[in-house]
Amino acid sequence: MLTKTQIQYLKTCAHDKKPVVIVGSNGFSDGVIKEIDSSLSHHELMKIKVNGLNKENKDSIAAEICSKVRAETVQILGSIITVFRQNKKGESNYVLPKD
Repeated sequence: MLTKTQIQYLKTCAHDKKPVVIVGSNGFSDGVIKEIDSSLSHHELMKIKVNGLNKENKDSIAAEICSKVRAETVQILGSIITVFRQNKKGESNYVLPKD
């Protein structure tokens, strides 16, 4: 579970990033989940663009994606969901601040 300080740090790091995966209005398939999982292994922190959904659906979609790929939601802003999954210690690009 990320702390508020860690979330703020990750939001700052993600600010200039572009979405890596785009989920269409038809939802997401196993292929999309595999792509998100693979991208998280490489990037750790990434943005996912979700088209054609209202706010309530975005919250549930973010929770579902994160549970399937063992990640955490950093932020949902408009149609963009920012997620984070840290690689093993020593291999991570992000040093999370401690509270």
